[in-house]
Amino acid sequence: MYIAIEGVIGVGKTTLARLLQPSFSNSELLLEVFEENPFLSDFYGDRARYAFQTQIFFLLSRYRQQNSIVPAILDQGKTLLADYTFAKDALFARINLHGDELTMYHRVHEALSEKIPLPDLTVYLAANVNTLMTRIAQRDRSYERTMERAYIAELAQAYDDFFANTKTPSLVIDSNLLDFVRHPEHLKLIENRIREALGISPYQPALLDGD
Repeated sequence: MYIAIEGVIGVGKTTLARLLQPSFSNSELLLEVFEENPFLSDFYGDRARYAFQTQIFFLLSRYRQQNSIVPAILDQGKTLLADYTFAKDALFARINLHGDELTMYHRVHEALSEKIPLPDLTVYLAANVNTLMTRIAQRDRSYERTMERAYIAELAQAYDDFFANTKTPSLVIDSNLLDFVRHPEHLKLIENRIREALGISPYQPALLDGD
């Protein structure tokens, strides 16, 4: 079983993946290694100048990680929880790249994506821009302190559009009022919805109505 958590920068993908792992027996985590991108801090300072280098590095890094690790874990019959999907890279590229650079990126992405296993379920943690900006500020990463609100709004719209139209199995969760770190019942609610979406017992249908 392959479950991926998706959402805009700062929404809580990694935290949720870590917290969910104990609830799924024989499971492994796959976490995005974004700190290794040498262009990331420069990108947030000058998006236009460093967008292509940043995107290509992420694309190849994510491909290498997903192409080698995902099949190995799934072949062992384990449950895999990931805090990103390979598809997310293209969302960022559509915002950050233009013209020939975007065309070249799409050619490479299309060739690589054919070799990447798709999740059985992608959980989209939806949140409004105010929530996202608050959470970004709370985690206080140095290279995110100059994060532009307009950029986060653009990403949030891109994610909303993607999950409104995707044909892959997905579960949209409004995370604006959820605090799954401080409130175990919120974490249990998310776990319950995932289990029902995948048909994995035990789950309680009544929880879906907010009970």
